[in-house]
Amino acid sequence: MRKGFLSIIAILLFALPAHASENPPLIPPLQKGDTGGLWIEATGEAYLGEIDTPKEVRERAKIDAQNKAVEQAVGTFIRAHTLVSNNQVAEDLIYAAVRGKIGKVEILKEGWDEKDRHLYRVKLKALIKPVYPEKGQGLSIKLSLSKTDLKQDDEVKIFYQPDSDCYVYIFSIAADGSVTLLLPNSMNPDNSAEAGKAYQFPPEGSKIKLQAQFLRDYNKPVAEERIKIIATKKKEALIPLGFQEGMFKVYDAKQTGMISDLVKRLNQIEPADWAEAQAGYLLRR
Repeated sequence: MRKGFLSIIAILLFALPAHASENPPLIPPLQKGDTGGLWIEATGEAYLGEIDTPKEVRERAKIDAQNKAVEQAVGTFIRAHTLVSNNQVAEDLIYAAVRGKIGKVEILKEGWDEKDRHLYRVKLKALIKPVYPEKGQGLSIKLSLSKTDLKQDDEVKIFYQPDSDCYVYIFSIAADGSVTLLLPNSMNPDNSAEAGKAYQFPPEGSKIKLQAQFLRDYNKPVAEERIKIIATKKKEALIPLGFQEGMFKVYDAKQTGMISDLVKRLNQIEPADWAEAQAGYLLRR
């Protein structure tokens, strides 16, 4: 691939294989009578200080256990949508915004430690329900393509417009499940964007071109691919950029670490402080 030229094959990479829609259920089977959520067992601890009362220590231990239960449940909610390949995860990045709330709590065991009489433990079982951010709240970003029905060698541009000042990360997902980071890149390291301003990628006057080409050994008449964009209110080290490997960083379908790390990082950001959008297209022979 020549510098300054980029095929959509390498850039617009996000076609899903036939089994990609076969996602496991978000929430495992529940106990009879439950309307939704996940039962988690967790143990919390708290120490008795010089000015603490036993009641305060018990309450802190209980809160510690509840927090641990929520953390475990959220991890399960995310893993239910974080499957084995990059393209499947890329379809479900929105689930990184999931949070958990406690529905019910049952104390299983509690008491002071036999060896350390200042240490109090609470073991409980909590019903944790997933909570997703409301549509239209917080940051949002619009995304579109100059063309959505393409033929070999057609040139494509990506258009986006955020409603708040933010930082933008553009990914493409191809028919083979490979993921390419388009922005930021070695020629365009600045990925900041202003509220309400319309942008295009590649920018005007850029030597970079996005040009449609079928993947090597792809024999079907049509390829369904897509672009994914993530916007964050603060500049985030979402993934190691690795510009030394070329203008764009490409992760093949077997390199799931990049996407799983991305999901983990997004989960640490408040849902209102990041947003995503995607645009699909068809490549025809």
